Amino acid sequence: MATVQVEIVTPQRKVFQGEVDILIARGVEGELGVQAGHAPLVTPLKAAPIRIKHGSAETMIAVSGGFLEVRPEKVNVLADTAELPEEIDVERAQKAKETHEKALAGLDKSHPDYMLHKQALERALVRLKVAESIKKTF
Repeated sequence: MATVQVEIVTPQRKVFQGEVDILIARGVEGELGVQAGHAPLVTPLKAAPIRIKHGSAETMIAVSGGFLEVRPEKVNVLADTAELPEEIDVERAQKAKETHEKALAGLDKSHPDYMLHKQALERALVRLKVAESIKKTF
């Protein structure tokens, strides 16, 4: 199977660089998979895990927004934040999840803070899902 060069960066650092068989990400219009030979595109990303597969290995990276750029020779993920499974503080993510669930329970959707808590909850859930994935890979 042909591979594609992938680089995942945040404003602070390079999180991942390497050849992969497929990258699966969630854009604002839905999930998409990128393999070698994919048509060029740029799409905004939602807070969601990015899955990277190479051979029989698969890893997930927690991403909280940004952009995916597919070029003929390379795929770039320009992420707001990105964390590998082993970098995630599960206790902190669990506390964030609980905090934002409680905050949302007491807010009407029209409240100015509703979307802030909803987005923070989504980020916490993504982090927890990716942290859990480390138990299932390799």
